[in-house]
Amino acid sequence: MATRRQRGERRADALSKERIVESAIEILDTDGESALTFRALTARLATGAGAIYWHVANKDELLTAATEAVIGRILTGVAGGPEPREAIRALALGLFDAIDAHPWVGTHLSRVPWQPAVLQVFESIGGRLQVLGVPDDALFDSASALLSYILGVAGQNAANARMVEPGTDRSAFLAAVAGQWMGSGPEKAPFAHRMAARMADHDDREQFLAGIDLILAGIATLG
Repeated sequence: MATRRQRGERRADALSKERIVESAIEILDTDGESALTFRALTARLATGAGAIYWHVANKDELLTAATEAVIGRILTGVAGGPEPREAIRALALGLFDAIDAHPWVGTHLSRVPWQPAVLQVFESIGGRLQVLGVPDDALFDSASALLSYILGVAGQNAANARMVEPGTDRSAFLAAVAGQWMGSGPEKAPFAHRMAARMADHDDREQFLAGIDLILAGIATLG
């Protein structure tokens, strides 16, 4: 038979901040940010609101904690990993995939850009740029450029995915967009007309990494 202390330990563990955050992530992933309420959390965790308020003061604080948890997993995955350039690429792609899987993360990062998760990403990028030998007077701009590109493109990619109906065939949708580009005619939009075929069959992740490589190539000339 469980003792009173054992039962209390189980209750404390069930209502830990980590458990609350994981439940919040599940709600956010399934039903979106509007569905994340303390009432929804209390129902999912079978507890009272007071137990949740003990750990998080409000929804914004909960969103920040959930975002930090998702980003933290990516940072942990690349910690102590390959050489700096490849580590930056791995970090960037990890964040791209995480924001694609959790679109609300990109929204919250853009809405509150000074939150701890952004600082952690900035620190991870900057530390590796230092190892690459980027001059001190170029470090801030270089790290900022990478951070802005990663969060901006990843967030936009996730937003684009939400703009189409669920189940939409990506290839067919992009082919339709390419058709619109072609419809403009080579006289009005010669470059877009030329790139239309690439629009129809491009890979978002590969294009994203190509952008990272372009920025890193530019940074390499500063040394």
